[in-house]
Amino acid sequence: MPWSEKRTLVERTIIEMGLQDCADTVIGNWHLRGISGGERRRVSIALEILMRPRLLFLDEPTSGLDSAAAFFVTQTLRCLSRDGRTVIASIHQPSSEVFELFDRLYLLSGGKTVYFGETSAAFEFFAQAGFPCPALRNPSDHFLRCINSDFDKVKATLKGSMKLKFETSDDPLEKITTAEAIKNLIDFYQTSQHSYAAKEKVEGISKVKGTVLDAGGSQASFLMQAFTLTKRSFVNMSRDFGYYWLRLVIYVVVTICIGTIYLNVGTGYNSILARGSCASFVFGFVTFMSIGGFPSFVEDMKVFQRERLNGHYGVTAFVIGNTLSAMPFLIMITFISGTICYFMVRLHPGFIHYLFFVLCLYASVAVVESLMMAIASIVPNFLMGIITGAGIQGIFMLVSGYFRLPNDIPKPVWRYPMSYLSFHYWALQGQYQNDLKGLWFDNQSPDLPKIPGEYVLENVFQIDVRRSKWIDLSVIFSMIISYRIIFFVMIKISEDVTPWIRGCLARRRMQQKNGTQNTTVAPDRLTQSPSLRNYVANHAARAGKR
Repeated sequence: MPWSEKRTLVERTIIEMGLQDCADTVIGNWHLRGISGGERRRVSIALEILMRPRLLFLDEPTSGLDSAAAFFVTQTLRCLSRDGRTVIASIHQPSSEVFELFDRLYLLSGGKTVYFGETSAAFEFFAQAGFPCPALRNPSDHFLRCINSDFDKVKATLKGSMKLKFETSDDPLEKITTAEAIKNLIDFYQTSQHSYAAKEKVEGISKVKGTVLDAGGSQASFLMQAFTLTKRSFVNMSRDFGYYWLRLVIYVVVTICIGTIYLNVGTGYNSILARGSCASFVFGFVTFMSIGGFPSFVEDMKVFQRERLNGHYGVTAFVIGNTLSAMPFLIMITFISGTICYFMVRLHPGFIHYLFFVLCLYASVAVVESLMMAIASIVPNFLMGIITGAGIQGIFMLVSGYFRLPNDIPKPVWRYPMSYLSFHYWALQGQYQNDLKGLWFDNQSPDLPKIPGEYVLENVFQIDVRRSKWIDLSVIFSMIISYRIIFFVMIKISEDVTPWIRGCLARRRMQQKNGTQNTTVAPDRLTQSPSLRNYVANHAARAGKR
């Protein structure tokens, strides 16, 4: 589709949903006020109708809105239905004005049809069934009062009150239980003209032969998907102060504190351990702060899951877009904070040493970001995710080679493989070589010879000087790729495993409810759990056959 047509379609959708006045307003978040609740609800609906669906499902689109906003949203949906679309919506306690906007009404109780027909004919149906709507009662409230069995519990609770004991009423519902009313209504509907008309309509539609509609999905190329997602994610990250800007401020403040504590550390005898502890803090606790972006990752995952189910783009495009959009911010944060720390502490002079330090810091922060994204794909709750990420990083820091020297770490499990899986271990190995190799340190006594940095590396920090520091850096970058691949794989697995688990739990609940867990055989439809990947594959196969 040409860009001009896309723009025209977007503008037309904005006008259809009555969003002209807030077209150039941000949606808003915790620090930006943005648009109102009603406008936000209309934006979410606009995102769905932008694809021009023939059938639109809406779950309580007016919940949380005031009467005016609810009326406007429902009126907009009514206009959409007049444009050749079918809109099916569940509604939560609509006002009489909103209720009158619906063309057809479908009432269910316990999975059984109580009424299906014209909304205006529902009054007569309930009156003929013996439950007329009182003059001053909202019709929707009356219908729900007739078919909601929870009112029996309320009546039983208030049975002993003086109000219910002495107050008389002509309401038929006061004379029988709601369960009896529901049974009467179901029996009355099954023999009514509305039931026969619905069955005839279904039979007529079933006999109509037409073309098979495509499942939809994105028609954009992979490069267009990746570019659009990268651009959108970059804009979102730049607008959200808590995503990266707050972290930049914290990183600058913390690195200034590090710089003042280790200011001009020098090459004295005591500076040997000072340089080691400085590097350990920078690559251990400073990078640890990157887990603060986890709540934003969770929000991104929620948007991705909704748009993925709509078929807007693939998992690969999302992973690439998220990685590329975050890269400029991570480079900015690490280079600014790393420069402050490097020159205040006066680490090993030289541009190559400076470049290695900031690159190692960038890679370490990027590894934490990738790790937290992988966790976000598994743990959707941000509090549990932060705890999980903090626990994993805590274990990695323990085996980094600072709190316990590499040769002293217990070899089963902790030395092999845990220390090699820890990016802290490789970061410290590389930074120790980058900072100490080539320097000469004063000895405890002026009479003793100076200590070369290579000696400190081998005998104090137990570093293998034969391995290049660039190899350590390349291992960290390979971890970034590995965690991103894990992130990709976990999303793919969740598309199949999660529906399968939900299906198993649903079948187990059904078996326990029926009391025939060992003998009941579930129908074929229940034994096959839904899977997005299988659905797409089956649809593609059918399309290929056609």
